[in-house]
Amino acid sequence: MEAGSRRQFLRQAGGIAAGAALYTQLGHGGVWAAGSDAPEKKEVKIGFIPLTDCASVVMASVLGLDQKYGVKIIPTKEASWAGVRDKLVNGELDFAHVLYGLVYGLHLGVSGPKKEMAVLMTLNQNGQAITLSKKLADKGAVDAASLAKLMASDKREYTFAQTFPTGTHAMWLYYWLASAGIDPLKDAKVITVPPPQMVANMRIGNMDGFCVGEPWGHRAIMDNIGITAVTTQDIWQGHPEKVLGTTAEFAQKNPNTARAVMMAILEAGRWIDASLQNKLKMAETIAGKAYVNTSVDAINQRILGRYQNGLGKTWDDPNHMKFFADGAVNYPYLSDGMWFLTQHKRWGLLKSHPDYLAVAKQINRTDLYSQAAAQLKVNVPKDTMRSSKLIDGVVWDGKDPTKYADSFKVKA
Repeated sequence: MEAGSRRQFLRQAGGIAAGAALYTQLGHGGVWAAGSDAPEKKEVKIGFIPLTDCASVVMASVLGLDQKYGVKIIPTKEASWAGVRDKLVNGELDFAHVLYGLVYGLHLGVSGPKKEMAVLMTLNQNGQAITLSKKLADKGAVDAASLAKLMASDKREYTFAQTFPTGTHAMWLYYWLASAGIDPLKDAKVITVPPPQMVANMRIGNMDGFCVGEPWGHRAIMDNIGITAVTTQDIWQGHPEKVLGTTAEFAQKNPNTARAVMMAILEAGRWIDASLQNKLKMAETIAGKAYVNTSVDAINQRILGRYQNGLGKTWDDPNHMKFFADGAVNYPYLSDGMWFLTQHKRWGLLKSHPDYLAVAKQINRTDLYSQAAAQLKVNVPKDTMRSSKLIDGVVWDGKDPTKYADSFKVKA
């Protein structure tokens, strides 16, 4: 954002003056910017992919919330998740807005060079979607059951895209297909495509469907090339999505920096979720060329929970993308990380069962998160596990991950 427009944005943002008052109320008084709590690194690069859910990272920088905690966040736009992975591993990026399963895959050496990693916090819940092409919809495939029926009767190679092999979108896509009896590894061809390229690839007929974060699901409807078959919150209500990831080494060497960055992003998430006005201001900001590079109207509907499926149905979804929700969004539950490991095992990405809980404890830095949250008086759950029922009626609670991973009928 140009300096002039940034100043203008700050003047317009009604909730920001209140931020300074909040800062004083909470007694920060510069404690995080001086003395033993001073961030070890004053300027940090945070990689992001052009998606709506990069918003809390971007807004922490645009609103100047980072400076309150003695750091300067430089949001760095990346072209693909593989690029984010490589730059995190080689230290070009300090942190990233990143796929949960990418971090776990790296830690175990199944999504790139084995590197000990850290998940500091969850950035958002919900808000992704699976899109089917208009051509499929015209033949009656508008949800998982009708897609399975069409694939059984109209035999050919069906191609679906996700954004990274161990990432969230691959897991949502596979889980959804399998819930209808479609084996994503045998009955379809699955390809990897960076999020901003999904719509263009569907337009020229390279794929029958894709799973990606917003605004690209809504963009496909606006461009009249696809329909929303399912939202990811309908697959798993309240699911974890992007996380703030870094290497274990960086978190170990720079705990104050990690806490300062988390506090700025937590406060940005709280600001976004605080009002309709803030959400619309966020949409205006991240739609810009420096960030998502799309029209504001591609972003500003679904962040308010206003959905349409491209077939004439519209609805209000209370389980739309959330960045804070009184702190309920951001805790890095061990069970959330373990779920991705169960799916990596299910689909053959892991050849044997890992020690699910031990791996999650290594990666998810609940200690650092709890310290940052305490400074902002954000509630932290008492339990590191949570229970959820997914689209197929199966409950995941983290209690017996080996049994859970082996229980699926459709698997590698």
